[in-house]
Amino acid sequence: MASPTKFLLYTLVWLALATTAFSLSPRFYDNVCPQALPAIKKIVEAAVHRERRMGASLLRLHFHDCFVNGCDGSVLLDSTSTIDSEKNALANVNSARGFEVIDQIKTEVDKICGRPVVSCADILALGGPSWKVRLGRRDSTTASRTLADSLLPSPRMDLPALINNFKNQGLNQRDLVALSGGHTIGLAQCFTFRDRIYNATNINHAFAKERRATCPRVGGDSNLAPLDQTPARFDTSYFKNLVKKRGLLISDQALFNGGSTDNLVKTYSSNPRVFWNDFAKSMIKMGNNKPLTGNQGQIRVNCRKVNW
Repeated sequence: MASPTKFLLYTLVWLALATTAFSLSPRFYDNVCPQALPAIKKIVEAAVHRERRMGASLLRLHFHDCFVNGCDGSVLLDSTSTIDSEKNALANVNSARGFEVIDQIKTEVDKICGRPVVSCADILALGGPSWKVRLGRRDSTTASRTLADSLLPSPRMDLPALINNFKNQGLNQRDLVALSGGHTIGLAQCFTFRDRIYNATNINHAFAKERRATCPRVGGDSNLAPLDQTPARFDTSYFKNLVKKRGLLISDQALFNGGSTDNLVKTYSSNPRVFWNDFAKSMIKMGNNKPLTGNQGQIRVNCRKVNW
């Protein structure tokens, strides 16, 4: 049985590649550059080994990419005179990270392939190619900070807002809870949870006190706290915390607060396999979100800018 850490690495690949889009194929790169996927896997695993937090960062990048005009690599584009970068959106500025890993992968894979073959959109979704999943995404030539600000879910959303936000992406309540489980790894900045630890009533008092120690009422906005007590391990601690009113973000605890998602949170908290399976399915479903294929878009030479 694969460990939770390996499961996450496999899922990072599967989530965006396993899609039913007509022109995507698990063998997309087999003939044009069969060395591409092993090279990508090697770099991603090395990056996660150097910094365990990087797995969460790459996962978040893919999520934030797919929620804005589909999974097209738009989140990677820097600002220009004609592009207002999504990196500057409220949910991404001084928060989204891992871009240098994507750059490293792009440089190495293009060198191995002899030319730009693998899209930045595919790279963004890859975490270690291990499963037979479909490939062939192409890159956008535009980005929109305005759309990112309006479409990316906020850490302060309540349950109805979250349900509606995910519904607009073609995702249901089960997808919402499963994908939120990605918060089982990674860290959050103080400014995203300050209001909850000082003002919420649906919070464990000892937990609130613990978080206040590193997140003052004023200042320390970028101070980090783990989203659950095992921030480098892909497990079900996140859901166990919600049941105990120890969710870090308002949007986390909203999933277990007397609403329609309570039962599913309880299920995931006690059944890791059910969560892992649903997480993978929901990530694949999200990864099907309007990919550019065929002659749409382009294969960027540099993931940070369009080819002109």
